Formats: sequence, structure tokens, C-alpha cells
Amino acid sequence: MAETGVALGFLEEAEHWRLQSHQFPSKVGGKPAWLSQLDIPGLPELACGKCQLPTAFLLQVYAPITGQDRSFHRTLFVFCCKTPDCYSRNDSRCLKVFRCQLPRRNDFYPYNPPSDEDPNWTERDPGVHGSGVKLCKLCGCPGQKVCSKCHAVSYCSKEHQTIDWKHCHKKECCKQVPSSAVPSPFLFPELELVTEPEEHQKEESSQMVGDAQNNVECSSVDDLAETELEDMAMHETEDGKVFQKFKRRIASEPHQVLRYFRDGSPLWISSEHVPVEKGIPHCSCGSRRIFEFQVMPQLLNDLKVDSPDASIDWGTLAVYTCADSCDQGNKYSSEFIWKQDFTEQK
Repeated sequence: MAETGVALGFLEEAEHWRLQSHQFPSKVGGKPAWLSQLDIPGLPELACGKCQLPTAFLLQVYAPITGQDRSFHRTLFVFCCKTPDCYSRNDSRCLKVFRCQLPRRNDFYPYNPPSDEDPNWTERDPGVHGSGVKLCKLCGCPGQKVCSKCHAVSYCSKEHQTIDWKHCHKKECCKQVPSSAVPSPFLFPELELVTEPEEHQKEESSQMVGDAQNNVECSSVDDLAETELEDMAMHETEDGKVFQKFKRRIASEPHQVLRYFRDGSPLWISSEHVPVEKGIPHCSCGSRRIFEFQVMPQLLNDLKVDSPDASIDWGTLAVYTCADSCDQGNKYSSEFIWKQDFTEQK
């Protein structure tokens, strides 16, 4: 069966050492496995654009570009706010995405690829990055605030210090006890993100599920002009077609949490709130941005955050990156993310 050019992402359990920076992982949850050891983003770059609280690490995708030496190692990092009220409809301000890349010869990693076998690796102090940068004990991002009692741990913000104090540090502070091995509830569950090529599926019947026009309440029909009814029916029919296409496309692999298709097109879940090219800002280098991957709604279920009550939510998250994957040195470059939600009828 022919392949579509799309790589599908799925979640798997993995040994902890496989998800560390020196293994160049793609993963979901836990703390970021930073690529460059310098210029790591912190606050205010990682603050939610709505509530201004620190965002949480959601996932990272290792995506080197073949034939481009400056992108021999290349990882994209996505962060999201954990405050449900920040997830306004089709509003992306609660999300952040960064790109980092390195040539094969760099200051941080060996020239040859890492071993696929357990290297008997022992984790260094998780509170200090390899570059010497102090990291937040809670989230793994740069932290300059030190516990005033023990001076042994750092935090990126007062909010994260408070969360960690209640979770475990209150019992550990100034005591000769090992740090809690229980992950903080602030972090998402840590899992490896593995990819497989998507294969073409046989086209199914395009029969729609129900008549979209039936969504119009009969009681309001008499109050609407005929042209308004026609416009509503056309819109609902178009939106229904887009959603049915989405469902058919993922039906054979319903557990996919990511779709990677650089310079391709996203699989939208609605005909509403689809960006036009001029609505996607250019990179700071001046180059246009192109679609690279999208995060699927299935991830919400896997992270156990999808609930009928207030929770973080999205239909799909589309990530756009610099078409040239421009050289920013060791820096983490901010890229563009677009949140599309399900229509209210879905």
C-alpha cells in the first residue's frame, strides 16, 4: 500500500535514559530534553499569553532536515498553559513553540550517533543543566529563584515553588532525604513519541451522517430570511464535509497523537478558523513559515486531561516553522502555532 508522505506519531513507554537530551528524543510530557545547552528559554518567553503564568512542557519532536548541515540536529518544543480558562475558542495565546538546531559538529554532543543500547548512563543533578544553568525543580526550565531555606533547589517562578512545596519539598527541605520519585502533578505523563508512515486508505462512501440542514431549530426557521437559511445550510454542509474527511482519514489509526508533514497541509477538523497564508507571520529572518506538524485531539485522552468539566482543550494544533530553518546559532527561535477547535455542534 502506498504511503501518503505523512508520518504519524504514537505514544509508547520508554526507559528514562532514552528520553534524555543525548538520545535526541521525540517525546511527550515530563521535563524538556533541551537540545542546545545555551540560551534556554525561560520566563517571560514561556509565560502564557493570557494569564502570564508559566506554561508546561507538552511535547518535543526531533526533526532534522536531510542535506542541511545547520539542521543536522533539530528539535521543536511545544508548551501549553494548564489553566483551563485560558483555552478560549480558537485562541492560541495559551501555547508556545520553539525551534532549536545544531550542526553535526557542535559544542554539546559527539559527532557519531548515540548507542541504541543502555549506556549505563547515570543522570546528573536534575537541577543543573550540562551548561551549568540552574533548572526549575518543578518544570525543568531555567530557574533563578532559590529556596530561601535550603538553597539547594531552584525555581522559575513563585508559582512553581508553591506547587512543589505542597507536593514534596516541604518534607524534604533542609533534611537529608532523597527527592521524591513521584512526578509532580504539574507535569504531563512522560512517554516516547514514535512515528510510522501513513498509508493510503481506500476511499469510503462520502455519504454524510444526517442532513446538516436539520441542525436548524424549526422554531427559528420562520424568523430567518430564505437567503440566510441557504447560507447556514451551505456552511453547515461544508463544515460537515471537513469533519467527515477528518474522521475518515484517522479511522484506520485512531490512536495517532501527531501528524508530521513538513511543507504539506494540516488535516483540519473544521472549515472554520483556517489560516490564510498572509495570516501566518514570517520568521524573524524574513522567510515565510510553512506547516510542519499538527497535534491531534487524541493526545488529550492519553494525557488524561480530556474531561466534561473545565480542562485544557483543542481540536488540533498546527505548528508552522521557518521555511529556511534559518541559523540562529544556539538560540531557541520562537515559531508559530495555530489552535483550531471543534465547532460547537461537534
